[in-house]
Amino acid sequence: MIAQTIQLALAPVFVLVAMGNILNILSTRLGRVVDRARVLQGAHMATEGMEHDLVVAEIRMIDRRIVLITHAVRLMVLTGLTIGATVALLFLEQLAGVDLQLVAGAMFLLAVLLLMAGLILFLRETQIAAQQLRIPRAYLELERDI
Repeated sequence: MIAQTIQLALAPVFVLVAMGNILNILSTRLGRVVDRARVLQGAHMATEGMEHDLVVAEIRMIDRRIVLITHAVRLMVLTGLTIGATVALLFLEQLAGVDLQLVAGAMFLLAVLLLMAGLILFLRETQIAAQQLRIPRAYLELERDI
């Protein structure tokens, strides 16, 4: 019976491994964004006019990205905790002889929903990052044939 419970618990554990990888990506992105924010904060006081406006616009985008990443991390951590609770419920059910299938299923569904919400925030952050990295049209000199 315990062997069967261990087999049941493997699927949620694989989700935990995938989530760990996603958390690693998110924390790396957050570190890079924070580093960029520090550079921009230094430039904030040293610029004026149009250059200052560009710095402020980028700081605003960076701030939005930081918010999205931290919310995504929060959702991923909650997903991990919910999956851990699901695995614990599966073992508790086996050891205590109590029917907790419905509760475990609901917990796993909640974990999947939290994971999806975190991934949506991650997608939005990457979209903002891509917008931020777009090359200004003036630099492309599209009117010229090269």
